[in-house]
Formats: sequence, C-alpha cells, structure tokens
Amino acid sequence: MNAWTPIDVNSGNFYQVVIGRDTFSLVPSLFDGVDRVAVIFPPKLRPYLGELISAIPSQVLEIPVPDAESAKTPQVLAHCWNQLAEAGFTRSDAIFGVGGGATTDLAGFVAATWLRGVRYVAMPTTVLGMVDAAVGGKTGINLPMGKNLVGAFYEPYSVLADMSWLETLPSRELRSGFAEVLKVGFISDTTILDDFEANPNVIYQTDEGMAQMIRKAVAVKAQIVSEDFRELGGFSKKEIGREALNYGHTLAHAIEAHEHFTLRHGEAVAIGMVFAAEVAFRMGMIDAGLLARHRKVLEFAGLPITYSGASYDELRTTMSLDKKTRGTTLRLVLLDGLANPVIVQGLDEGLLREAFAALQE
Repeated sequence: MNAWTPIDVNSGNFYQVVIGRDTFSLVPSLFDGVDRVAVIFPPKLRPYLGELISAIPSQVLEIPVPDAESAKTPQVLAHCWNQLAEAGFTRSDAIFGVGGGATTDLAGFVAATWLRGVRYVAMPTTVLGMVDAAVGGKTGINLPMGKNLVGAFYEPYSVLADMSWLETLPSRELRSGFAEVLKVGFISDTTILDDFEANPNVIYQTDEGMAQMIRKAVAVKAQIVSEDFRELGGFSKKEIGREALNYGHTLAHAIEAHEHFTLRHGEAVAIGMVFAAEVAFRMGMIDAGLLARHRKVLEFAGLPITYSGASYDELRTTMSLDKKTRGTTLRLVLLDGLANPVIVQGLDEGLLREAFAALQE
C-alpha cells in the first residue's frame, strides 16, 4: 500500500486530498512553475518547517501569523495582504497554508482575495484541519460579532494531510479534532461510531487506525461538497446538501464567540451536537437511545457534553447570526434518525430553552 492515499473532490475544480505519510514528497510537483510561494504558518511550527520549505522549488516568503483563532482577524488578513504587496506577488505565485484549521481558513481567504485568486495549497497539521477546515473550499475570518462572517468559497489546488504532524499535537487537540470525525458518524457514515466504540483509544493512535478514520470522514465531506459546493441546498428536508456538515455548529459558534475562542472548536461542536440531539429528542425525531449515544460517544472521546458558561439568552443573539439563518428565523441541522440530517426551522423557543437547560444538568 502507498504511504499515502488520495481522495478526489469533484466540485467546481477537481483536486485531491492526500492522507497518510510522506506527503512532503509531493510538494515539488504542486509548486512546479510557480515563481514564489508565500508560506503562512503559526510560529510554533517554525522548528518543523525546514524540510518542507527546502522542498519548495520556488522563492519562499515566510508569513508567520498568530496561532489558532487569533489569526482569523481583519488585522492579520491585512498584514498578509501587505506582505504580498511589498513582495510584489503576482498571479504566477502561490499561497501555502500550513497549520491548523484557523491557519488554513485564513490562508485560503488570502489566496482567494489576492489578485482575485492565486494557487492555494493546504497542509493541515491537526485532525480538525484535515477533516474539516482544509477540505471543501470554505475560507474566512472572524468578526467580534461572530465566527466566519467574512469569507469566500475557494478551492485549493491540493490538500496534503500528513499523519506525521499529529505526533506533535497534545491530547486535547487530538480530542477536539476528533469531534468533527464523530460528527460525520452521526450524520452519514455510522461505521465511524461503531469503530470508535470498539476502540476509543484510536484518538491517540496516529498510525493507520487514525488515518482510516480521517479518510472515512474526508470521503463523506468530499462527496457532499462535490454535490453542493456553494451550500445551495438546504431549502427543503430532501435537499439539505452541504448544510449537513454544520451539525452542532449553530450553538458551537455562539459558544466560541462568547468564550472569546478559548474553547476549542471541536469542544464547542461536541456541546452543540448534544444540544441538537436534545432538541431532536424533544421533537420526537430521535429516540432516547440515540440521545444517550451522543453523550456516551462524546464523553468517551474526552469531549465536553455540558455547558454553563453563558445563559441561553446571551447565546441566542449570536445564534441569529449563524449562516443558516434566513431573515430572523433560526434554522438548525437536526437528526431525523441516525445518519439522516435535516434542516428544521420555526423552532419553539420554549423547547430550545429546555434543550439548552439539559446541557447544564
């Protein structure tokens, strides 16, 4: 078997997500014919970038940016633009985003907006980045009012998900990223849940076991975004499309903003999935067993399943800014049975309050 395995994404522009080991060897071919490459990365990764940068067959401009969500600000975005302008970057140049999901979100948006679009290659270094942020072409930055309120759909030229990066991560970061893997298990590929329940330690096994779980999650996302790249589905229960990937995210984004992004994205998504399950249970869409499975699986993964950091009223305003909202109507991705995500709107506020209260028990 190859050291790496590609997954095809057939959306507007075909590209591949390469998952496994030794993906560094592909770097020269991805930048062949490119004059200059701007490498956008958090400073903590600098000690690991020597081999990677030396493999780039072009002049390299290093642009270190703050770590995590601190990178996704208008100020950092402008800094990146200014660096490119000072270096005289043209359309024959490229952007290389190396880091977690926040870094690749920023780097992708830089690539999308510089001269209206230049080549972009992503190398996610976290589980979250590999299964979520770097795949699918969503790029963006945050505003004080909410997460990812400014952004663009912009597909990468290629995504290199090298498992060796996961060996540098603390256990909390591994668990956080794995929340997005488990999300895919709830909305689509239930074998992910089965495999995890049989071996919860797979989270810490950065070998073929973890790689296979990541491949399953990416394969589902690749199929969904290939069919609904710009998130145009979701206008009916039968056409949910890409919005299915937002399971648990409406409350999660509100919590992240309230906590000033000190809570990791996957941790907030875990709480958001429990909230969605509580709502669906109260609406008779899922049974008590599936509700309990949410709590059990996420707790096994070492993820939070309760939240008391803010009141429902404090979070409700931010939830109204969620991208799925239409006008003033809140729309949630819920499960109508396992692996059957649907969009539900016009939700009763009293029921939502009850579901939120259940997170504090």
